[in-house]
Amino acid sequence: MAQYAPTLNPPKTVIPKLPNPNPSFSSISTFRTPKPKSKNFSTISMSVTAGQNQQQHQKPPSLDVLINSARKEEVIGAIKNSSSHCLSETNLHLTVPGLKSKTRGKVRDVYDSGDYLVMVTTDRQSAFDRILASIPFKGQVLNETSLWWFDKTQHITSNAIVSAPDENVTIAKKCSVFPVEFVVRGFVTGSTDTSLWTVYNNGVRNYCGNALPDGLAKSQKLPANILTPTTKAADHDVPVTPDEIIERGLMTQAEYDEVSRKALSLFEYGQVHTPDSSRYWIAHTYEERFKNGLEPENVDKEFLRLWFKDHCNPYEDEVVLPDAPEELVRELSWRYIFLYETITKSEFKLPSTEEPIHDRISRNVARALSSLT
Repeated sequence: MAQYAPTLNPPKTVIPKLPNPNPSFSSISTFRTPKPKSKNFSTISMSVTAGQNQQQHQKPPSLDVLINSARKEEVIGAIKNSSSHCLSETNLHLTVPGLKSKTRGKVRDVYDSGDYLVMVTTDRQSAFDRILASIPFKGQVLNETSLWWFDKTQHITSNAIVSAPDENVTIAKKCSVFPVEFVVRGFVTGSTDTSLWTVYNNGVRNYCGNALPDGLAKSQKLPANILTPTTKAADHDVPVTPDEIIERGLMTQAEYDEVSRKALSLFEYGQVHTPDSSRYWIAHTYEERFKNGLEPENVDKEFLRLWFKDHCNPYEDEVVLPDAPEELVRELSWRYIFLYETITKSEFKLPSTEEPIHDRISRNVARALSSLT
């Protein structure tokens, strides 16, 4: 499997509070990850072969070689054709019987169906607490990558997944959710106001209860992974310390201890999760670039964030933000697909365009809910 520096900054993991936890019960008994078509994908690790009397080291491929592969040519046409047909909004409460209400998140639309929640992952791209663009196939990539990780991490914690009736949809059991987001960080990096590098560069040396030493540089690996929890304000995340979580009654000490242990275990096991919650750096070039004061080679949405920071003030501009260039949108779409295929070692299945995506989702969700009643 391709190797990445474990940069997760941050993997935003909200741990569900299950009503009746039972360690021996698997809550995803009806969930099965579709068996994808296997394919040989490029690796990003150092490859070593032996010569007659010496070892010959083959230099790993550069980032440009990795992301500008023949596979890109295979999918770029589909990306171009889908640019005007992104899933930017859904209204399943108007098309699927039994759905009672809709909650619109930054990326996901969540529908209440009684005992279950129907979560639709759209193609909306968010950053800076705003929607920046719609990225072709992004919703499918995020949904299928999340399902892959849920399947792989059942040994660490159970989850609420019931089924995945559509490429963009997950149906889950209703849970009581802790009002705390457990953000795990492994590196000093980031460009948003709440990123670790931003607050550290502004002089903060105790962040969310973590004492940070002087002298850290941007993109430097932390001595150990840390938790920087947040809680929700009206429209943004607010950093909070473990003591404040307990004092405010958001969690008991026992609950905090269990969830923080699981969050750190998930981080350590995964190191990469989804392109929206993680930063992806090329592992074999990280050390040399860091020593030379260069930014890590990244394959995530950071370049889109930086474009908006260069062309506007995404936090303070109240007017509509400028449109992201089409070339940038297509490149990000390809990177999402590239990351999915590299992580899962599976070929991303491009959806059929014969049926409008909202009609397809409505049909698949209606069928799935009827089988659960």
